[in-house]
Amino acid sequence: MQAIRSILVVLDPEHAHSRALTRAKLIAGVTGARLHLLMCDKRHDHSALLSVLSRQLHDDGYDNVSHEEAWRDNLHDTIIYVQQAEGCELVIKEHRPDNPLKKALLTPDDWKLLRQCPCAVLMVKSERPWTGGRILAAVDVGNQDEDHRRLHASIIDHGHDIAALAKGELHVISAHPSPMLSAADPVYQLSETIEARYREACEAFQAKYDISEERLHVAEGPADVLIPHTEQRLDAVVTVIGTVCRTGITGALIGNTAEVVLDELKGDVLVLKLEETSTKLAERVRG
Repeated sequence: MQAIRSILVVLDPEHAHSRALTRAKLIAGVTGARLHLLMCDKRHDHSALLSVLSRQLHDDGYDNVSHEEAWRDNLHDTIIYVQQAEGCELVIKEHRPDNPLKKALLTPDDWKLLRQCPCAVLMVKSERPWTGGRILAAVDVGNQDEDHRRLHASIIDHGHDIAALAKGELHVISAHPSPMLSAADPVYQLSETIEARYREACEAFQAKYDISEERLHVAEGPADVLIPHTEQRLDAVVTVIGTVCRTGITGALIGNTAEVVLDELKGDVLVLKLEETSTKLAERVRG
């Protein structure tokens, strides 16, 4: 988070009060990042509003502010095109849940943005201040391949940064699978052996990332159920989650977990990707 030098703030043309801009100001106030305001609307001109917002930000001490109004084929393509053109390392956008019927028939734009955007995306869902709140980082402690190790490091680093920025408290959630009698590995046939393996992995994880016992939450079950449950139990203001991409660009790169939990979580959601994934996605955008 501290390394972010440029933030793309996606403004909602239908809502004058921007939660995304509120979060962007908080982060830029600490990191000194440039703010680039984007209005995506093919029907109306918002140049006057953008100029006013830029002047207000400058008057508030944010010296490096720019803005534009753009539209390409659709919302997520427009955001990603501008993100690449401006070299932004973080996209901040307000998330409003789609109508359930519409979501059943069409892939939501925010899902497409999470899948295809090369950089980190912060989905803002709440007006609650981050200050003094709990931050939840979601990891898979039992998965220790190289990609997951590097992704875990990024998730925890961002979690610590947000906790420091907000003067909050970092918690970590890791779900482990339920026993399967058909599993080839006997360890995964009994709850006791699965939990023992995860607890062993947790000890090393805690030592490496300075996570105390009371702030590590390990439970049995699907991640897309346990993450929202833990977030609501802790009343967390931000959840940090990541994705690993091994098999190309097409398909559900996010592994569905971030998409499924997006509407279930009450607080904001920061979605991170591995550097290799970001590079592949950026190459795809450039064509």
